[in-house]
Amino acid sequence: MSLSACAELSRCFAAAASAKPNSGKFNATAVTSLVVRSPIVRDGAFLSVSRSRKASRIVAEASQGLTYRDAGVDIDAGSELVRRIAKMAPGIGGFGGLFPLGDSYLVAGTDGVGTKLMLAFETGIHDTIGIDLVAMSMNDIVTLGTKALFFLDYFATVQLDVDVAEEVVKGIVDGCKQSDCVLLGGETAEMPGLYKEGEYDLSGCAVGIVKKDSVINGANIVAGDVIIGLPCSGVHFNGFSLVRSVLAQSGLSLKDQLPGSNITIAEALMAPTVIYVKQVLDLISEGGVKGIAPLTGGGFPDNLPRVFPEGLGALIYDGSWEVPAVFKWLQEAGKIEDSEMRRTFNTGVGMILVVSPEAANRILENRGQTDKYYRIGEIINGKGVTFS
Repeated sequence: MSLSACAELSRCFAAAASAKPNSGKFNATAVTSLVVRSPIVRDGAFLSVSRSRKASRIVAEASQGLTYRDAGVDIDAGSELVRRIAKMAPGIGGFGGLFPLGDSYLVAGTDGVGTKLMLAFETGIHDTIGIDLVAMSMNDIVTLGTKALFFLDYFATVQLDVDVAEEVVKGIVDGCKQSDCVLLGGETAEMPGLYKEGEYDLSGCAVGIVKKDSVINGANIVAGDVIIGLPCSGVHFNGFSLVRSVLAQSGLSLKDQLPGSNITIAEALMAPTVIYVKQVLDLISEGGVKGIAPLTGGGFPDNLPRVFPEGLGALIYDGSWEVPAVFKWLQEAGKIEDSEMRRTFNTGVGMILVVSPEAANRILENRGQTDKYYRIGEIINGKGVTFS
């Protein structure tokens, strides 16, 4: 979660316009309107998630479709906590915090990696979880139009396993290289009795700087602007409490092949989060980018309203982007409703840009063979997020 020192950041998004595309594979109900305006807290940021649930309860609830709340995470409670904190520290709501410094702002973001850590423990895959950690903060900071200068990490465990810790730090270093920032330092703590044997926890903090007149804040978003989606690499880092509930009742193991793909479930779930810094900054440099939002916990319904101005809403085109096999499996195996998928997972789009129609045409026309940009919606007059 990021605490912003600039109140207007809590309302800084929008996008719009042009013909609705037909390509894409996500099967969703026609025209569902969801209105959520409070900022949310990602999986693991504020919420304490129960580590054990009775299998009989999960199986019983699965017949009606699993939800994030069933898995132990209450997004609404997180939103309420942020609302209360905002009374004590006005300005909360942006994806990154801003601190005035002359003609610039220092930009800061901090986060952990949530319960994805539990799959790292189970799979023994520790060399990519550090990339996830860096991505959490970097993808928040870039929404304001800049990259981080440096990153700090915190690694806590019951008893230090040097080999495991080295693998984790390798991922952090890799993530910093992808973000073009410096790993400035960190802290390693051994705390016997606080964690289970073989477990650890991670958090990180990133700091950057941006000129005041270069901040991307959504203030100039208007109806008719276009919403561009950037593809994800998989589940990324949020929703893993629900992922684990689905896995528990699916009858499959992490070693099994993911249905509809040629990789294992472990490989699909542990795929590191895309760090969008260089990609997004390149698009910003070409002009026309008005607002940016990462699709983390809360998905479309909770993240989009955090960034577009009052009086505007978003229309998202169903079927306008490619949905990875892992989300199709999660929805089918967990009998998860479309609305729950949209609010818990990124469902294939990890970062969203709101751009002018002219910029949208340029981005889509000039994309290379390896670039995947989707025109996924538009900004409309109204409120909330509507799917059609």
